[in-house]
Amino acid sequence: MTLRRFALPLALLSALCLAAPAWGVNKEMIELQTQVQQLQQQMTSMQRSFDERMGVMKNLVEQNTDTVNKVANALTSLQTALQKQQGDSSAHVDQLSGQLQSLNDTLDELKARLAKVSKQLEDMQAQQQSVQANQAADIAKQQAQASAPPPDVLYNNALRDYNGAKNDLAIQEFSDYVKFYPNTDLAGNCYFYLGEIQFRQGNYQQAEQSYDQVLQNFPTGTKVASAQLKKGFSLIELGKQDDGVQELRHLIQRYPKSPEALQARERLRKLGVASNARPGE
Repeated sequence: MTLRRFALPLALLSALCLAAPAWGVNKEMIELQTQVQQLQQQMTSMQRSFDERMGVMKNLVEQNTDTVNKVANALTSLQTALQKQQGDSSAHVDQLSGQLQSLNDTLDELKARLAKVSKQLEDMQAQQQSVQANQAADIAKQQAQASAPPPDVLYNNALRDYNGAKNDLAIQEFSDYVKFYPNTDLAGNCYFYLGEIQFRQGNYQQAEQSYDQVLQNFPTGTKVASAQLKKGFSLIELGKQDDGVQELRHLIQRYPKSPEALQARERLRKLGVASNARPGE
């Protein structure tokens, strides 16, 4: 009788626990989709404003172009008249020459104004294209993140495939994690495991860079000592023995009692190098 009294509340509590994560994920998806819609509405508003400004600028360019054409036609007529009147008095020629010079000056000024307006139009177009490209990139990133698995699921899948020696799949999953969740603590672990796969494959250059990501961007993470050890090994494999020895000595100095320090001392012993730097080394 007692078990029957508690069976229904326990079942309801289990259902609520199972449903909670799914509700949290759906809430995050709705928030991300709302942000995407807001960005798209902003882009539409900016495009409408840009089109209106472009119309005004184009009208100014067309008006200036018509004025330039009229002045050019008038200039041509005056030049023709000047040629016909070459036999007239010098006073008449001077008058026409003055008018011609004035028109030339006006034409130069209009050309300068037209060039300035055209430059402003080109700058506005370039700026609008840059804004649209940035907003499109933000929307694409938001959409990609909205469709990405939750961080714990993605990390656990990557770690499972890493332990199962499914290197290609693990590389993709670790890379996706640091792409979608670059600021979490587990992102440092992902860089470390990427370095481990690259080291095993003999790609010491990329491995050194992955280990360095852990040291530079996640200095308080749990993989720092291991990353510094393997960075030193990678440098030695690349023929940069002095740099590798320096990394291993630094590791021993920072973590003298760690298992990584024991491995560093052993590697230095095999190289015939002291664990501590001596004067002149």
